[in-house]
Amino acid sequence: MANQNMGYDSSWDEDNEELFDKKYAEWEKRKWEAWLKKKLTFPFMVTRKEDEDDAYFTHVAKHKPFRLGHTMNAVEIAGEDSHYGVIIKVSEEKKVGYVPLCDVEVTPKSDPNYWSVREYVVWFANR
Repeated sequence: MANQNMGYDSSWDEDNEELFDKKYAEWEKRKWEAWLKKKLTFPFMVTRKEDEDDAYFTHVAKHKPFRLGHTMNAVEIAGEDSHYGVIIKVSEEKKVGYVPLCDVEVTPKSDPNYWSVREYVVWFANR
């Protein structure tokens, strides 16, 4: 079952500290991998917004798949890593790889998966 954007209350994402704190308390109790498996509908498009440190200072990201700035197809949740969090299996052109869900943004924002992934990304960055 996919998260529906229509009717989704995103007010926690609009610099409202009280609503953010309430939402964050909810996130702290969440079993993310299981919750995301229920909420997300695959496949969907993502853009890599974060990457390993070297991607910001070299031209590696431009030439290698699955790196900073690349748009790819999210295929499935591959598991959870103690350091990187939830890992997704992705495809870019004819290659398959794995990236941390916390490093991506669903594109476009109108995609039904956008807010479920956004909640995870914001929680992961603030944990």
